[in-house]
Amino acid sequence: MLDGKRIAILVENGFDEAEVTEPLRAMKKAGARVVILGGSSRDSYAGEKGETTMKADAAVDQVRAEDFDAIIIPGGYAPDRMRLNKAMVNLVRRAHKLGKLIAAICHGPQLLISAEIVRGRRLTSWPSISIDLVNAGADWVDEPVVIDVDDGKLITSRKPADLPRFNKAIIKALRD
Repeated sequence: MLDGKRIAILVENGFDEAEVTEPLRAMKKAGARVVILGGSSRDSYAGEKGETTMKADAAVDQVRAEDFDAIIIPGGYAPDRMRLNKAMVNLVRRAHKLGKLIAAICHGPQLLISAEIVRGRRLTSWPSISIDLVNAGADWVDEPVVIDVDDGKLITSRKPADLPRFNKAIIKALRD
């Protein structure tokens, strides 16, 4: 289904466990090659509940946006750390400029704000960051999954309960 597609999942300490492990499982099951990208050269990152540790395949400054078909940004506390990492912000910004698919869930859109790619876009998030998105120029809506109509290359979701729909939307967008 997604044979030949390369997907990056970004991680940093404090990621929401389900928002990394479920997309990872779903994308691999669909046949994609998934690469876990950490914010630095550290080997592993701890989830927000301390129940899961993810080993990074590479640091974000060791890859190029051109190497991937999609980037997935999980939520939790990690996006607040991710947005302070210039290489991570630049990777997302460059992927957007190249027309790559970018999918963010929960607090993940915080990184989209820092990459300056939300203005005029329709998206969703965890409710507490809705005001940040609106202030950055986004059209925020409270829906399980939002695919921006401009180009279909920006997919956002609200929370872990939305993961089945989120994963399905990513797979469908990469197939089309």
